Amino acid sequence: MTEAPIDTRVPPSGPGCVDCDPATGWWLHLRRCAACGHVGCCDDSPSQHATAHAHHSGHPVVQSYEPGEAWMWDYEASKFIHGPELAEPRHRPVDQPSPGPAGNVPSDWRSQLHRS
Repeated sequence: MTEAPIDTRVPPSGPGCVDCDPATGWWLHLRRCAACGHVGCCDDSPSQHATAHAHHSGHPVVQSYEPGEAWMWDYEASKFIHGPELAEPRHRPVDQPSPGPAGNVPSDWRSQLHRS
């Protein structure tokens, strides 16, 4: 296995999932690609964009983009890994709710989660 690509200089792509529809999309938690900064929604979220990005881009390592969390996950190895600190900001804005974004989360959001 080759070492997973991690670029500590690249900032995150934004404050929320860049692939969720801006008018209707929502997420539970966010994940940040450690190679290119792509911010996607987690596997419990309806659209699971972080995993899709990892599979399509070949960038296997993500870091939690949630306040207070710094763990990394390697999709190829299917395990948590230790890695370097990524460029700021290291989490979504603290005033942004989870689930989010504000205004897009349906009242029955819990019933729409993907649970393993």
